[in-house]
Amino acid sequence: QVQLVESGGGLVQAGGSLRLSCTLSGSVFSIDGTGWYRQAPGKTREFVAMITSGTVTVYSDSAKGRFTISRDNAKNNLYLQMNSLQPEDTGVYYCYAEGDEGDYWGQGTQVTVST
Repeated sequence: QVQLVESGGGLVQAGGSLRLSCTLSGSVFSIDGTGWYRQAPGKTREFVAMITSGTVTVYSDSAKGRFTISRDNAKNNLYLQMNSLQPEDTGVYYCYAEGDEGDYWGQGTQVTVST
């Protein structure tokens, strides 16, 4: 089993920045890819970014150029640096990890971007 705990969400004005963190614990040796999804009110969960154990990164079109995903394997931490935030970035951000026996998810952290 793998546990994930997100932190770093909050309220920010449009144009501002936030850095989300996700701490992994448990059987982290079984993890390959990790990443972030988000869910806006009334919408389905959507992909934001992911990073493999080999540090290959993939971004959604909306995240590309504004968000940066990174991973500190020594500390079992995953990060999402978000710049130039816009109101449409508002939502609950979830980190996930791809394990041998399935995917694991955190409980989410709220990001609210005001105009």
